[in-house]
Amino acid sequence: MDVKPIAGALGAEIEGVDIASGVDDETFGEIHRAWLENHVVYFRDQNLTPAQHIDFAKRLGDIHPHLLNKGLEGYPEIVEVKKVPDQKLNNGGRWHSDQMYTPKPAKGTMLYSRELPPTGGDTMFSNLYLAYDALSDGLKKTLAGLKGVHNGDSRNHPSGLTRMERITAGIGTIPQVDPGDAQIISAHPLIRTHPETGRKAVYVGSHTESIEGWSAEESAPLLNYLKEHTHRPEFTCRVRWSLNMLTFWDNRCTQHFAVNDYQGHQRSIHKIMIQGDAPF
Repeated sequence: MDVKPIAGALGAEIEGVDIASGVDDETFGEIHRAWLENHVVYFRDQNLTPAQHIDFAKRLGDIHPHLLNKGLEGYPEIVEVKKVPDQKLNNGGRWHSDQMYTPKPAKGTMLYSRELPPTGGDTMFSNLYLAYDALSDGLKKTLAGLKGVHNGDSRNHPSGLTRMERITAGIGTIPQVDPGDAQIISAHPLIRTHPETGRKAVYVGSHTESIEGWSAEESAPLLNYLKEHTHRPEFTCRVRWSLNMLTFWDNRCTQHFAVNDYQGHQRSIHKIMIQGDAPF
């Protein structure tokens, strides 16, 4: 197995692993270490069935079902992230970490490319450890103890509509389901500590609406600063997809952004998320 970093901030390609043929415990341990060290890793030329995709994801932990996106027929653990040629908006086109609005957000996300445009459709990532390290000591002290409030179905979207309103308007990107009594608004520390590495990371994203105990107007200047700060160019990498490529990342210390630059073409990605713990 060979791990090749792709940027100074984060990201690595792993070569020499055929996931479909089975991954022994020793090799998986090396993959897990590479994931913690590089925060986002990918494997090219993996011929995976949906069942094999699910089995490999379960090596990292229990599956975290999406509370709002409908699962794939026959494989509810998988969400198909699909953009068709006449669709203008894409899914994930804002900087975010997955499932921030749940009490125990997904610790990891694993995507497998099924169909790609001839060019474009890359995914960008940012390193939230570096974002924290670059803050002044004074701002670190200010943020300590503060919590961000994250909403999974707000109108804080380029369209100004909720998820179901976007579906009704014909601009939804993924079929939605009723979350029922599931909690889709949660408060988590603005500075979270990674449970496996002990490092601190800034934890904000497009789902972050306010600071707990602050008004929206009071929250906006600080949150807007942090949201811009977390994806400074020197904190980022860009992953260029190829067909049958598996990419997975650590939501506890990264954000991602799906680039919407392939209008008139189709793109289909299978997505699985892995259950995490309550941020602290």
